[in-house]
Amino acid sequence: MCGVIGFIQGRNKTEISNVLNTMSLSLKHRGPDGDGHWIDKEKGVGIAHRRLSIIELSSDGNQPMISNNSRFVISFNGEIYNYKELSNELNKDGIFFNDSSDTRVLLTCIESWGIDKTVSKIVGMFAFSLWDKEKKELTLVRDRMGIKPMYYGWSGSDFVFASELKALCKHPKFSKIINRRSFEFYLRHSCIQSPSSIYENVFSLPPGQILKISLEEVKNRVLNKPKSFWSLSKICLNGKNNQIYDHNEALTSLEGVLKTSIKDRMISDVSLGAFLSGGIDSSLVVSLMQSQSHNPIKTFSIGFDDNRYNESNYAEKVAKYLKTDHETFQVTPKNAIDTIYKMPELFDEPFADSSQIPTFLVSSMSSKKVTVALSGDGGDELFGGYNRYYWSDNIWGKSEKVPYGLRLKLSKLIKSIPPSRWDKVYKNIYKFLPKKYQYGLPGEKMHKVADVISSKDIGEVYNRLISQCIEKNSYNVNSKIFQNMPGLSNSESMMLSDQKFYLPSDILTKVDRASMGSSIEVRVPLLDHRVAEMSWRMPLSTKINNNQGKWALRQILYKYVPQDLVERPKMGFSIPLDDWLRNSLRDWSEDLLSEKKLREGGSFNPNTVRKLWDDHLRKTHNNQHALWTILMFQAWQDKWKGS
Repeated sequence: MCGVIGFIQGRNKTEISNVLNTMSLSLKHRGPDGDGHWIDKEKGVGIAHRRLSIIELSSDGNQPMISNNSRFVISFNGEIYNYKELSNELNKDGIFFNDSSDTRVLLTCIESWGIDKTVSKIVGMFAFSLWDKEKKELTLVRDRMGIKPMYYGWSGSDFVFASELKALCKHPKFSKIINRRSFEFYLRHSCIQSPSSIYENVFSLPPGQILKISLEEVKNRVLNKPKSFWSLSKICLNGKNNQIYDHNEALTSLEGVLKTSIKDRMISDVSLGAFLSGGIDSSLVVSLMQSQSHNPIKTFSIGFDDNRYNESNYAEKVAKYLKTDHETFQVTPKNAIDTIYKMPELFDEPFADSSQIPTFLVSSMSSKKVTVALSGDGGDELFGGYNRYYWSDNIWGKSEKVPYGLRLKLSKLIKSIPPSRWDKVYKNIYKFLPKKYQYGLPGEKMHKVADVISSKDIGEVYNRLISQCIEKNSYNVNSKIFQNMPGLSNSESMMLSDQKFYLPSDILTKVDRASMGSSIEVRVPLLDHRVAEMSWRMPLSTKINNNQGKWALRQILYKYVPQDLVERPKMGFSIPLDDWLRNSLRDWSEDLLSEKKLREGGSFNPNTVRKLWDDHLRKTHNNQHALWTILMFQAWQDKWKGS
């Protein structure tokens, strides 16, 4: 895993080397093992690379890398898992070379086949820049699912690009003008969606797309629209038209694809392990890893003192059964709180999914033992794991028949009771409920139910479930996030929406920044594009069955692990944020949420924010998510406004 950095000068030529070096140093965490620069002073082009050595540890893997014919210069971030197969294919075409670097293979493929054919063949996670000396043209590419990031845009008259915004901020002409639409989106969704960024004139390359810009276009400040080389919408429609209706056949095909995906991601020249929470997704990944390994797989989990959020005991049971080499890192409140202060540095645009904290903690602690780790991210989105998928057909399907006025009154009644009180009620009846109704954090889910029944249509249901209302009418019911395509059920529309928005903008952004901040490479086998394509060929009944999500993944997992070890209420990767805000983080929060600082920042209505904060402190409402969104923006603004 690495960092990509570079720029093309526009009309004004200045010194390149020092600027490039300063930009590169800001991404040292992405590549502590080495750095390289390539400069064409005449053309005004500078490309840099930060290296985290994973495959081909020798200097043969150093970048920026020049093609065999000297035409192309590449700076690559990611892994190409099928590079050996591609090398063999090149050999059949009479192209032979001695190099075990996946980047060298990629570059030779581009040299031989062109960029379009090459990207259609590669399997992996990647974002890279490619300079064509002959055409005087730069190409930027991002992988199909959006696992690796790529930012680009204008800094004065210069065209700039990098793996993270912090590198662009180091360019001397960079202007930190906040994009107000991005800010409003962030308030609702706690993250920022590509192709936008938090800054004006700077963009995030969307997943599965290619951007080309020539030297002449840079000089004239012309920016073309990126083009898709792979589309989730098309994959979805193709899958729906080629369904595998036989459940046994579907399960067999899926298991085969998953085994291949995981085997591919176990290739490494450095130490390798996996994150294990004890849930369905991570347990499945570890099970399939261990089934293909002669030695115990190194597995890692974190534990909290608060039982509401502690999953380590489940992970330990699964690890014991699979006989992995397991280690649990016990997190103290101080560990976690110290981590919070690092978030604005790690996430160089506002980001407020609080699971960023445990993700960083498990990455940081695991990095002391391994350099590569596999995770179970993506299972929920591809295979129907979130409650909102079956709520959309069950709760919404029934409630939409009830008069709207009555639903609205019931919603208000549910929300008049704080989540903590709902938790107490649920605790008394928990043991008497069927397993499918045994939820973790039930109070929060009751408030989500209230959002569902008070909606006017399925699009609003989705927006409410993935949004928060910080200010009146801020749910953004007209958002284009919801993908309501013909032939899709409500649940499938939500899954497609999550795959296109929630995964790259939230989950994968979180995993990339948290892991790279710890200089550890995290691989996500459930998000192999072949797995995504297979998931859309599988009927909804293989994903959601009897009000239970991830049915297919469960059936495969039960072949390796007893059912009772992994069947438990879904908790998510959460922390006791509500309590921390009232206690350990209160002084920090009070400072960022003071009326003085809110007015100076100019982004929030102080009266609205102070009411949210006061209600939370009094425990009349649990406003942790809205407050966390505000706090992370305030902390981000403090960090980056003057740097």
